[in-house]
Amino acid sequence: MTEDIELDYNDLIQEAQKRAYRFLMRDVLKLVAELGDAPGEHHFFIEFLTGAPGVSIPDHLKEQYPERMTIVLQHQFENLTVTDDEVGVTLWFKGKEARLEIPFDAVTQFADPSAQFGVNFDIAPPEAEDDRSQEQDAPEAEAEDDEADKGEGADIVSLDSFRKK
Repeated sequence: MTEDIELDYNDLIQEAQKRAYRFLMRDVLKLVAELGDAPGEHHFFIEFLTGAPGVSIPDHLKEQYPERMTIVLQHQFENLTVTDDEVGVTLWFKGKEARLEIPFDAVTQFADPSAQFGVNFDIAPPEAEDDRSQEQDAPEAEAEDDEADKGEGADIVSLDSFRKK
């Protein structure tokens, strides 16, 4: 039976690199939590799947960002907590306080533009998101998506705009 098993070192290396980058992201955020603020000019973009298991965000944000959301940890954030498995933070959206709890497994991108550092994590969307994407053919859902895409009140920023060319 073991003769049928092949070790794919390329896949194993890629998975090990992803874990290492997640540990790096966790360690950076733990340091920021200990310091109480990001040092110097450092700031962080964290994109995550809002429908991933364990993600906890207020309903109004989940409605506005049904698939992915990018948050920025720069000047106005509080109560940053970091465990081995997740990051929690209090942010304000249109003046409204919101507590977010994000498992590291839900993070799709992490970047610190001041250090010209960024990493993408390939994550398959949860099945619940697949169901939602099919529902978004409805006219109401398209209208909501159009508003979010226009960036009205959104804190979503393309990471490409911060990369040095």
